[in-house]
Amino acid sequence: MGYLLTLLAISFAVSAVGWFYFIYFFSIGYGLSISALAVATAIIFADVMTLPVAIICAMLFIYGFRLAGYLLLRERRSPSYKKILYQPENTVRKPLFVMFMIWISCALLYVGQMSPASFYLDHLALGEAVCPLCAWVAAVVVTAGIVIEIVADAQKSAAKRKDASRFVSTGLYRIVRCPNYFGEVLMWTGSYILCFGAHCTVGEWVIATLGYVGIVYVMFSGARRLELRQSEVYGNDEEFKAYIAKTPLILPFVPIYSVARHTWLKG
Repeated sequence: MGYLLTLLAISFAVSAVGWFYFIYFFSIGYGLSISALAVATAIIFADVMTLPVAIICAMLFIYGFRLAGYLLLRERRSPSYKKILYQPENTVRKPLFVMFMIWISCALLYVGQMSPASFYLDHLALGEAVCPLCAWVAAVVVTAGIVIEIVADAQKSAAKRKDASRFVSTGLYRIVRCPNYFGEVLMWTGSYILCFGAHCTVGEWVIATLGYVGIVYVMFSGARRLELRQSEVYGNDEEFKAYIAKTPLILPFVPIYSVARHTWLKG
């Protein structure tokens, strides 16, 4: 399990960008950490790397690098996003203990998210039986999740260029109100599937499950913040009311239309 310590050290080092501005622990630091961990996993287990796991590592590298770059450009180019990012409550200096706890939590979470690939390859390196079919299913699901995210972001950008004052309800947004978050949930679900193919130990299941549950919680927390923000902006728009009444929040065809009242999702 020494490779986990290596991955954790990398996660700590890269996510440390959050010390410049604590929001970066969850945003730019997140994207860069996932990219770095994907590369590190591929290097550590290069001798036993399989094609489907290589695809997963490549997709996660692309995802993380794209996310970090997208957020940096968005911060520079979008006054509205910068206003949200630098809200007064976000710019207040956090106590040192709080900063350390956020750093530790994020570093552990990112390793947990990436752990299924390393567990699968580690069991393969030890000569234990693994399930190639599970790895291929995982690769397909991960890729599908990333494609959905990219398409959703592109559709939102196009819609906002057309009418910046209107909420987005076209393309994938006809099916679900947060298709980018759904894409990310799908992506990490695909990664988690690797555990079934690796015949993980109890400890490995715990690590991977904590990472998976943690990121799903983050996605629903983000969807809740978006829901509250949109309610403030479009709450009196009858068309918006009709849209949110019939369009699921984050999971297509699952009738969850609001999580605003669930304060435990406050991130």
